[in-house]
Amino acid sequence: MKIKPLLLLFSAALTLPTLASTYKTIRPATNAIEVDGIATEKEWSSAQWRPIDQILLGYELKPEDFSGRFKLLWDAQHLYLLAEIKDDQLSDVYPDPLEKYWDEECVEVFVDENASGGIHTYNHNAFAYHVALDNQVVDIDVDEKPKLFNDHIESQWKNTPDGAIWEMAIKLFPDTYQYGGNNQPVELAKNKTIGFMLAYCDADGKGNREHFIGSEVIEGDDKNRGYIDASVFGKYKLVD
Repeated sequence: MKIKPLLLLFSAALTLPTLASTYKTIRPATNAIEVDGIATEKEWSSAQWRPIDQILLGYELKPEDFSGRFKLLWDAQHLYLLAEIKDDQLSDVYPDPLEKYWDEECVEVFVDENASGGIHTYNHNAFAYHVALDNQVVDIDVDEKPKLFNDHIESQWKNTPDGAIWEMAIKLFPDTYQYGGNNQPVELAKNKTIGFMLAYCDADGKGNREHFIGSEVIEGDDKNRGYIDASVFGKYKLVD
């Protein structure tokens, strides 16, 4: 009669490492991060590089056409992003930032403040920010129209021999966010879990997206689901 409880305990212990392994971690920025596209702060050197290597749209890519990787840090006010993007052609085709913003080179930042997952296309359960070469930030609002969210992300990038270096400071907002309302970003703290994915729209200056490359493995035939379903984001835990 005593065997069953022991088996249950043993089974539960076996599952703990599996659960823990589903979370990636983000270390804190102990000093101020200047968003200038230079990334000279010592905190960046200790943060982990993560690849942008999953083709979500388009055919196989050659390394000379595109390669990318990124790092993350956090403090109470921001999630910080450092991305290294090697793209053989960069161009800003559409002067209007709200016109076909997905069909030119941009970094797409997917954020789910409380890692709740689920549908977010026309609500703010999560955000899919398109950050363009002119640093304009676009997402779709609840009225199903694209709008500027420039106050959510501070962004700067510079071209270097190693590719374009992007730095961003990202504010996280809850699902109660209302465009134009009196919204307050969430304060970040140790042990908070967020949903996050990074992607890149590769258009090669042609005005049409040729490839869409992401940081998360998405199962199934339809891999371009990040703008619809936050459940495909990675889960990240803020640690000290």
